[in-house]
Amino acid sequence: MLAGKSVLVTGAANGIGQATAVVLARHGAAVVVADIDEENGSKVADSIIADGGKATFVAADVTTESGVKAMIKSAVDTYGSLDCAVNNAGVDGERTRLHDSSDDNWNRVIAVDLTGVRLALKHEVAQMLRQPSRGAIVNMSSAAGLVGVDEGLSAYVAAKHGVIGLTRVTALEYATEGIRVNAVCPGVVRTPMLDRLLQQGIVTEEFARGMHPVGRLAEPSEVAEAIAWLCSDAASFVTGHPLAVDGGMTAR
Repeated sequence: MLAGKSVLVTGAANGIGQATAVVLARHGAAVVVADIDEENGSKVADSIIADGGKATFVAADVTTESGVKAMIKSAVDTYGSLDCAVNNAGVDGERTRLHDSSDDNWNRVIAVDLTGVRLALKHEVAQMLRQPSRGAIVNMSSAAGLVGVDEGLSAYVAAKHGVIGLTRVTALEYATEGIRVNAVCPGVVRTPMLDRLLQQGIVTEEFARGMHPVGRLAEPSEVAEAIAWLCSDAASFVTGHPLAVDGGMTAR
């Protein structure tokens, strides 16, 4: 599906990002694993190589323009082009109602989840415009970017709604120039982030499963396969779309 393509995945040291890097490599892509977590990010790249795939790791902080530019330069220097990018890096932040929320939490979540996507898009698009083959970009939003499902997570919900708006306007700006931009909107996925919430007693697995009409949680690989399709030429007429991968959560 992605043979011969180079793909950058941010936030790829664990969770959906890790699964995405692995799945894209198995579909034939040469993957750049990017994350601020150097230890686990390197392990993900090594595991892809051990599985017969092509991967390299680059340490990156998506909240700084210099970090994003260096990340994309590393990808291009390694593979010669940037055919696809998956802007997945994100944090959920503290859980508290708006009137009790802190400015520090708001600034951190927006910096990673929204500004980080904006900076990545800015420089990914600039690189793709220099390439004859252009490219495809997938941004990580959430079911919380489609509806207000997470009470107590105002910064996160605002950021994920913002990612969808950013996705749509960027898709329109470059629609005639061969660059496709889409978003994925997962429901509740089995990730380290969910594990932390379960351990803290913030949610129960029964409650999380019940949020989905299909009656179960998503596996990271299921979201990754949707991302792989959006990156591929099979989705050549799809742009500006927020794809819900949520077990029917937002269909209610």
